[in-house]
Amino acid sequence: MVIRLGHSPDPDDAFMFWGLASGAVDRQGFEFEHVLADIQTLNEWALEGRLEVTALSLHAYPFVQDRYGLLPHGASMGAGYGPVVVSREHMTRDALRNVEIAVPGKMTTAFLLLRLYLGDFAYREVPFDQIMDEVREKRAAAGLLIHEGQLTYGSLGLRKVVDLGEWWLLETGLPLPLGVNVARRDLGGEALGRLSRVLEASIRAGLDNRAEALAHARRWARGLSEDLTDRFVGMYVNELTCDYGEEGREAVRELLRRGEQAGAFSEPVRLEFVA
Repeated sequence: MVIRLGHSPDPDDAFMFWGLASGAVDRQGFEFEHVLADIQTLNEWALEGRLEVTALSLHAYPFVQDRYGLLPHGASMGAGYGPVVVSREHMTRDALRNVEIAVPGKMTTAFLLLRLYLGDFAYREVPFDQIMDEVREKRAAAGLLIHEGQLTYGSLGLRKVVDLGEWWLLETGLPLPLGVNVARRDLGGEALGRLSRVLEASIRAGLDNRAEALAHARRWARGLSEDLTDRFVGMYVNELTCDYGEEGREAVRELLRRGEQAGAFSEPVRLEFVA
């Protein structure tokens, strides 16, 4: 069975799927086709059910919950860190509410978090890797950074306004679930269970063979140094990635509950993990 596996061209996703790409894990009869796209594109494709398995913003899950189930692994969770809002000058929370903010996509979890932090705000969607330049070159007063921008904005002279992962931890005491992996329900229960085990094995293979998996991941490091690539991967691929655990599942429930309360979703959330 051919499985089209969608994920971002980022070092953390590449690290997770090194086990599959390298042949280090038993594919159990599946043939994997890796489909690389930015997270906003993957979110949009999921609305159509285009891929059998895909990385997804947690914010997007309620919009595709009829087609996809959550896999019990593959989450990108930050413990006290996450998407960062930056500007050229010091800005207060109130000031942010009165400017246009460049965002990486309104289906990203970062966007949902900023909505929970600010309430309604003015925004403009910009490809994630162009947001720092938008702010630096004064086309946007502030920008919402995901991926490696969370680590590199200082080198461009930008200032942190708020780290939404820090804010979330202070608000809830929970880690921040940003990205998840989902599988299409029409694969059927037996195939879903087998597929889930293969993908978990790939994540564990990376953690157990860190040097080899990091060497593979650095191909997608977009100019990050070896040290920063290692740090970035460590931020988002860890034991919570292998298994949410009760704390991770509670974090997912809490974020979706708050989003639902804020009117972010078009229908009630039905949280279901693949067994």
